[in-house]
Amino acid sequence: MIFNFMLCFIFLSGALAEASVWAEDYVFSGESRPNPLNVSELQIDDYIKKGLIHTQKYPVITTGVLLPERPLRESIEGASSNIFKSIFINIFKSTFRIESFNDLFYWLGLLDYPMDESKIPYPESSRPDYLLGYSRINIEGTDLFTMSCATCHSGQLFGNPVLGMSKRFPRANEFFIKGVTASKYYESTVFKKFTGATEDELFYLERSLKNLNAVGLKMPQVIGLDTSLAQVALSLNKRESDEWATQSDHFEHSPRPDVLDHEPGDSKPAVWWNLKYKTRWLSDGSVVSGNPVVTNILWNEIGRGSDLKELQNWIETNDQKIKELTTAIFSINAPRIENYFKASSIDENKALAGEKLFNNACSKCHGTYTKNWSVKDYDDAPWAERIKNYKVDYPKPTKVVDVGTDPYRYTSMKSLEKLNRLKISKDYGVVIKSQKGYVPPPLVGVWARWPYLHNNSIPNLCALMTPPDERPKTFLMGEAIDKNKDFDFECNGYPLDFNAPLSWVKNEVYQTEKKGLSNSGHYKKIFTDKKGNEKFTQDEKTSLIQFMQTL
Repeated sequence: MIFNFMLCFIFLSGALAEASVWAEDYVFSGESRPNPLNVSELQIDDYIKKGLIHTQKYPVITTGVLLPERPLRESIEGASSNIFKSIFINIFKSTFRIESFNDLFYWLGLLDYPMDESKIPYPESSRPDYLLGYSRINIEGTDLFTMSCATCHSGQLFGNPVLGMSKRFPRANEFFIKGVTASKYYESTVFKKFTGATEDELFYLERSLKNLNAVGLKMPQVIGLDTSLAQVALSLNKRESDEWATQSDHFEHSPRPDVLDHEPGDSKPAVWWNLKYKTRWLSDGSVVSGNPVVTNILWNEIGRGSDLKELQNWIETNDQKIKELTTAIFSINAPRIENYFKASSIDENKALAGEKLFNNACSKCHGTYTKNWSVKDYDDAPWAERIKNYKVDYPKPTKVVDVGTDPYRYTSMKSLEKLNRLKISKDYGVVIKSQKGYVPPPLVGVWARWPYLHNNSIPNLCALMTPPDERPKTFLMGEAIDKNKDFDFECNGYPLDFNAPLSWVKNEVYQTEKKGLSNSGHYKKIFTDKKGNEKFTQDEKTSLIQFMQTL
């Protein structure tokens, strides 16, 4: 009995210690916390590797949307002289505008795995034959799939997939919408006959379709943005208002009204490499406490129509996986510009001048970045080493500032406060408090995060340093595959007007005059003095950009 009591005491002590790390009033010491759970040096590499694999192979096997791979592949790629089967296949293809199973996931924005696993460890022993973000799960001999964290948090940077980077053109929300559209044509007898689906495959498909009835859906304002938080809020409105958000036939057909029914709340997916510097989460800092990994798992599963009692049981019995995920995500580092461009592309004199301008105008909110060039030990080092960060001093605790940028994202978070009533939220200390403004993010890796602001309304850093009424009202968007054509190095971001690649003309155009897509703010008293006069010359702005590219 004494032994059992001691075990309970040790367990509770560990749980309380971990909870305090995510408490609202917690302030960590030191520069950052790349190892927030204090995993030992002997274990941390193993935790990180396993955690990175969890980001690719979604570990929550009770997830609400878990689809049978083989029959769905057959429904897209199967060929038949049977006219009814051909009609079924053509309906699916026309809904998604695809020709093959892989096309569906290329359309979704998933990336090919790199040829070696030095940056992204393979989930299995060899390079996967599926795409990064596609999560294949085998349950008792049945191959199933869902989408993992990497679906929205792995980006493409000049032909290289980067785990932990925002996907510039995510289509996860549209994927749900198209999936619901396609499901309207589903009839189990016909599907089984045409695809040869087993009883287990039909079970998982029909379970997923049932759960999708509890999902509230909303298209983003423009490709590149994400409405996952709106999906969570609207999904809760299709459930009971009890602590388990129990599924409800009534509310699925007649959901409670919400401001997000008619107002936008879009934002870009977040980069992971900033987490280690912060103590509150999301672009507006509205998640004031709770492990962000647990928080995101909860939100993912509400947005997939999951049973929250099943989810709570999974969380309670998979503490190790959550620790591995947390350790891995907080360990992510930003891509360095000198790994993609010659270090000599950064002019030393301009970068040094830009540092002084940055410290006077930007550091109060975004932090101070001591460079290797300021440290005596690096006096004789190559420029590629001297431009690196020696120390990052980001403000503690994490603060929220209103600098006049588009408000719809932070005002919409009021709808998410209903998450606070859930038992999982209470048990794991997840608290949502809507804010007025946004978190000025750490600027480590800012060069790779274009377009800028939470709503992607600023195409490059030159535009950010331009008075709001002179910023581009529309601009073309496209992937940065060719670093010489698809990226404006001088302005750091999308090339504009006639400098944009001709192939981008077929892409969606960003329109800043649409509600929720405003490019206003982040200028007054930052780039102007108290009287409204410009602080910086054009040359000084160029120097400021050169310094920011080294962060």
